[in-house]
Amino acid sequence: MNAVETPWDRKDLIAIEDLRREEIEVIHELAASFKEALQNDPASLPSLRGKTILNLFVEPSTRTRLAFEIAAKRLGADVALVERAASSLVKGESLRDTAQVIEALQADAIILRHSAAGSAHYLANVVDIPVINAGDGAHEHPTQALLDTFTMREKLGGRLDGRKVTILGDILFSRVARSNIFALQKLGAQVTVSGPATLVPEGFRDFGVEVNLDLRSALADADVVMLLRIQHERQTSTHFPNLGEYQSLYGLNAEREAWLKPETIIMHPGPINRGIELDSSLADGGRAVILDQVTNGIVNRMAVLALCLGHPKGGAER
Repeated sequence: MNAVETPWDRKDLIAIEDLRREEIEVIHELAASFKEALQNDPASLPSLRGKTILNLFVEPSTRTRLAFEIAAKRLGADVALVERAASSLVKGESLRDTAQVIEALQADAIILRHSAAGSAHYLANVVDIPVINAGDGAHEHPTQALLDTFTMREKLGGRLDGRKVTILGDILFSRVARSNIFALQKLGAQVTVSGPATLVPEGFRDFGVEVNLDLRSALADADVVMLLRIQHERQTSTHFPNLGEYQSLYGLNAEREAWLKPETIIMHPGPINRGIELDSSLADGGRAVILDQVTNGIVNRMAVLALCLGHPKGGAER
């Protein structure tokens, strides 16, 4: 399979904010070609055979870790996992020292998930091998935004220019929201954020999005509604009385589904709190593309790995 012709000159993938529209599109184009190849001709995929990808997950994850692991193995790479509880980090070793040990062990790339914002950027400046951000605190989760916007383009017929996307829920603490806001705006979409005032501060207008706390009007003209999980683990205080109140005021249920346009799709990065941000009837219904997001996460991460390891310091075969 030939590489997509648009140049990619990055060693790392740290943040969507750093990318140009053309770079997002080259990832999507490559992901689409990988998706087709997996269905029709897996042997045509580029080979990362002989490469070792290190999943350094200092913060826990299931679906992101597994998606990266499957993506790497689809390209023939070996994958090793280091989690905080089983690493020297719990003994006081610094992230820098851990990463340099990994590099000395001749790993070819590090996929980092960490609770500290900026950790992936820091790590990329410490090691010479590619670093891919799998989520750093409340900063960014770039591959989630790539798979989300890829799924929107699939379901909405191509370009996102002029499309309206409403992101609903815990905006304040969500790295998924930040990465999606950057990606959607670069791809020409209009973004509205909504939810409790304590979780959707007016300062988000500085990102160039509409802040609309009236749920009905925020949903009414959306082409996509993206729901976010309440990030209790990142909150330092209670931002609403209880989950029952959140559900009653902001949960997407059958009654509120009637406010949506007939063709509006529903997305969620997972894991879903069923009955809180989204009723099960909608999560399992025809509007939801949540499982498509999961599937598309594999091919988009394959594309990121192939591009970053194809950088002169990565050296993937093409």
